[in-house]
Amino acid sequence: MVAGEARVRAPQITDALRQAIVSGELAPGDRLTEPALAQQFGVSRVPVREALRVLASEGFVEVRPFWGTRVAELPSNAATDLLELRGAVEPLAARKAATRRTPEQLAAMDAALAEGSALIEAGRLDELPALNAQFHLLLAEASGNQLLAETVQQLRAKTEWVYASRVGRRAGHSWDEHLAILRAIRDGDEELAAALVAAHIRNAAAALDA
Repeated sequence: MVAGEARVRAPQITDALRQAIVSGELAPGDRLTEPALAQQFGVSRVPVREALRVLASEGFVEVRPFWGTRVAELPSNAATDLLELRGAVEPLAARKAATRRTPEQLAAMDAALAEGSALIEAGRLDELPALNAQFHLLLAEASGNQLLAETVQQLRAKTEWVYASRVGRRAGHSWDEHLAILRAIRDGDEELAAALVAAHIRNAAAALDA
């Protein structure tokens, strides 16, 4: 029964805690204890322990002897490392998406960007990180390359976490760049789509030093 509970509930607990960290609901340094989390989620400690193990492997929590488990600090080099990796894979995804995207995928990207533009207009910038990550995932899925999409999916939460801490710096510019990328993909322009994504990631990297 406990083993079955761990298999069923651990992924949901992992997702809930990860999102709480990304959104800032759980701040760096916040302590996470198995008894409190088990009570919060209405489960035994087994799925909670498994969820914390996964989050530790992803870098969202840190475990130390005699210190316990706490929400990790975002490493100072995390954004740079993430952008380097994205700079290697996402231009390829955009190039492929320009010729492989479906009407449904174009519509989904359109919807995400329209929602983001509305949030910027309303000044609700704290809601942008999730949409930013969603757009880049939709772009990767439109590439038709499953491994590319899985790689971007694995980076999605980290992207959202990094982006959340810097969202005010270039929210409008970032969204204008997204719109230009989508136009190139809709037009089937592989070279322009790849170049725009590469420039978009370079601009994000430059904003880190601003």
